[in-house]
Amino acid sequence: MSDQKVALVTGAGQGIGRSIALQLAKDGFDVAVADLDFQQEKAEAVVKEIEALGRKAFFVAADVSKRDQVFAAVDAAAEKLGSFDVIANNAGIAQIKPLSDVTTEDLEKIFNINVFSIVYGIQAAEKKFAELGKEKGKIINASSIAGIKGFPILGAYSASKFAVRGLTQVAAQELAPRNITVNAWAPGIVGTGMWDLIDEELGKLNGKAKGENLKDNVESIALGRIETPEDVAGVVSFFASDKADYVTGQTLLVDGGMLYN
Repeated sequence: MSDQKVALVTGAGQGIGRSIALQLAKDGFDVAVADLDFQQEKAEAVVKEIEALGRKAFFVAADVSKRDQVFAAVDAAAEKLGSFDVIANNAGIAQIKPLSDVTTEDLEKIFNINVFSIVYGIQAAEKKFAELGKEKGKIINASSIAGIKGFPILGAYSASKFAVRGLTQVAAQELAPRNITVNAWAPGIVGTGMWDLIDEELGKLNGKAKGENLKDNVESIALGRIETPEDVAGVVSFFASDKADYVTGQTLLVDGGMLYN
């Protein structure tokens, strides 16, 4: 079917990834739901939600820190769903530590997952677009407000998200001749498990009760509420659409008015 559209979303078993997968399904995409093996039950539930929207979907196990697994996931998406048009490189982790305590192992882990995976996703998508003879393609990456401004005790995380911005800009320039756009989203304080962890770890350092650090940060948001995964999905939906065909190399803040870039 010439108008068929296929997307792959990493880390799609829960949180932001789930919302992105569901939004893309609503936009008319069939979706490969990629996540780690142990997330299969959650991911399969997302597959069912997508199917209930009338789109095709399947779960593909992938550790995004492993290059061969990212390429295999893209291959599976194209083979099982019949095309390949969009990759949303969403999977990532946070680390909460003062910079003085960050270890080599910490750096290796967060860069393998948050940065190397972006490179692999870009490479795999670029290769598949070429194989399929696509006239255009969309690559969309997960950055963060911490990729615009460094935050205390999020040093390694901030560095990894700054790196995503740089990779997005470079890939946008390199792939523009092939009409492949590369953009990133930069969320603020999203009501997911990641911010529950940040709140807890901040509390250990500053002595504030559980929930207080999150409350303090939410109060700094101009729009006055915590961000939802659906808020992020709306931005990804735009980048994946024809409406963003002339937008590339950009990292769009979606933070309710915390930073201004």
